[in-house]
Amino acid sequence: MRDLFGGAAPYYAKYRSTHGDPAIEHLAMTFGRDSTVLDLGCGPGTVAIPLARRVREVLAVDPDEEMLEEGRRLAREAGNIRWLHGDSTRLRELPAFDHIVMGRSFHWMDRRAVLAELNELLPPGGVVALVGPGQDPEDPPWEPAMRRVRDEFGVNTFTATNSYQATGEHPHDVLATSPFSDLDSAMYEQRLKYDLAAVIGLQLSYSYTAPARLGDRLESFTEATRRALLALNPSGRWEYVEVTEVLIARRPKS
Repeated sequence: MRDLFGGAAPYYAKYRSTHGDPAIEHLAMTFGRDSTVLDLGCGPGTVAIPLARRVREVLAVDPDEEMLEEGRRLAREAGNIRWLHGDSTRLRELPAFDHIVMGRSFHWMDRRAVLAELNELLPPGGVVALVGPGQDPEDPPWEPAMRRVRDEFGVNTFTATNSYQATGEHPHDVLATSPFSDLDSAMYEQRLKYDLAAVIGLQLSYSYTAPARLGDRLESFTEATRRALLALNPSGRWEYVEVTEVLIARRPKS
């Protein structure tokens, strides 16, 4: 994941949606207040910051220093988050943890290898939790216009090697054949409102259209995006119902 999101951190923090309080509360109730939770691929703290109020400590780990710095800035008053540079290949270098949560990061990893290693590292009762879009999420209403713009700029899209899109293996399928095959899923909906600036900013939070990847085409991409979005919807305002899945995976009871 290193350098995939160059320059995206402030846009990610400002324009990516939160998962909503009900989803975070579900995680907190699953983990328990007296737990240390690893948030692997934490980004700017989308899960770590709201979760920290509900558990003993969060180890917020990401390979992107810009994401970690943005998280530290947003969580200045949260004393129980440790922001650590690392990734899924260096789990044994981290402090001990009771549970692990991964937001929109699991698909960037060698998923089966990570789960096998977590089986050795997590204590009895340790939980693997995924939080993010559910199966077959609906595209947001601006996606047809954005797909055309990405095609124009040759950045449509950047897919992780082991992602669902690349392999056809949804996280459910991967977990079902892992040591953490006892699955429990819950869905949470939130209605989100976006203006033109928010939709443009959202595009700059993605790996395939991060500022570093666009380079000196950033300004022209932003302007092309603005024109395409206003052609699609002259009001420059959208509403979108986002569905977040909280997927809890445990080792089966023997």
